[in-house]
Amino acid sequence: MDQVMAAWADWMKPSAGLPTVQWSLLLALAAAAGHLLQRYSGLPKVVGYSIVGTLAGLAGFSGAAWPLQGVALFLLELGVSLVLFESGGRIALRWFRHNPMVLVQSLTEALLTALAVYHVLRWLDVRANVAEGLALISIAASPAVLTRVVLDARAAGAVTERALTLSTLGAFYALTLVSARAGTLHQEQTVLAATLYPAAVVLGVSFVVGALLALALRSALRFMSPTSENTSILLISLIAAGTAIAAHFGGSAPLAALIGGLMLKQLNPKPWAWTRQFGTAASLLTMMMFVLVSVVAAKADWNPAVAGLVGAVVFARFFAKVFGVTLANFGSGINWRQAMWTGCSMGPMSSIALLLVSQLMAASMTLGSRIASIALPVILMMEILGAIVATFAIYRAGEGIKPWVPQGGMAATGELRG
Repeated sequence: MDQVMAAWADWMKPSAGLPTVQWSLLLALAAAAGHLLQRYSGLPKVVGYSIVGTLAGLAGFSGAAWPLQGVALFLLELGVSLVLFESGGRIALRWFRHNPMVLVQSLTEALLTALAVYHVLRWLDVRANVAEGLALISIAASPAVLTRVVLDARAAGAVTERALTLSTLGAFYALTLVSARAGTLHQEQTVLAATLYPAAVVLGVSFVVGALLALALRSALRFMSPTSENTSILLISLIAAGTAIAAHFGGSAPLAALIGGLMLKQLNPKPWAWTRQFGTAASLLTMMMFVLVSVVAAKADWNPAVAGLVGAVVFARFFAKVFGVTLANFGSGINWRQAMWTGCSMGPMSSIALLLVSQLMAASMTLGSRIASIALPVILMMEILGAIVATFAIYRAGEGIKPWVPQGGMAATGELRG
């Protein structure tokens, strides 16, 4: 593909630059593939986005360099921030006061996931720092993938809401722990105080930025309509500004957006109307995020020697999440069958995990590269397979469209009946 792009660049010099043309064509292809895949198979569109990105990455697509930096890194952070802001806005903190077992369930699932991945990798003779980094990354599910699955399946119910809540809380834990650990990654052993201080800094800066974001939006809602397009533009612009500010001062941009969404929900508990006004711009950014993740993961240096480690991480992580959600289900408000399907829905990994790997790469190129050699194949697998498993789990829980029939098949059936 590099040779093709070089030959193309000799005679075509677009005003916006060749990478812009490449990405425009790639996103157009991904949009078509996602639509066709859902229409004729019933699978979520995100699977089509990821497949196109994977094929482009394997073919040598030159529009995304690893490790991420500059505009690509900012767009990934912005996309993750938008998703987590919306995810945080779904959670009412008073719900945890009435049902504290949800928090216990979340903490149990996250702890068991980290311990399972860490000990499996240590048993396979992986270095302790590398195993620890992968264990922390494994905590994070993907609210972005789950949101797309829910939208495509038009799902609603206890399993759907619980999976979205647990994945959001897992993202909170992973972003905090990895951001703090990145500062001490090069050290073989660290005392407790040296680990807690970076975590406090990350949480403190992110909390301040998130609080300012929530207060600014709450003030805007006093004189702006939630259904106005201008309100949505204001929201996206403020999140973009917060993304740049939080990272500059040592915080986590996605974490600040998540905290901002949580705080705004408490200040403005009415159902949010502006999420419907995000429109095509936010949808395009989200699709770009999925394609970027798969392109970068597919372009990584695939090493056959780590194939067993990748499989071990995938299976340990999946079973730990299912077991953790089920183990702590007592008194959480859902039955055991729903808990099992909720755990299955926690499998997807995508943009948050890639962002965490990028943070570790920036902190220590040597250890970060070792972590990335295992993490990137895991992310690529679980962006595709995780979305498929989550879709299956939601339908088996009875919360998606019934029956699960591709739209093309439904149209053909209707024509025959007519």
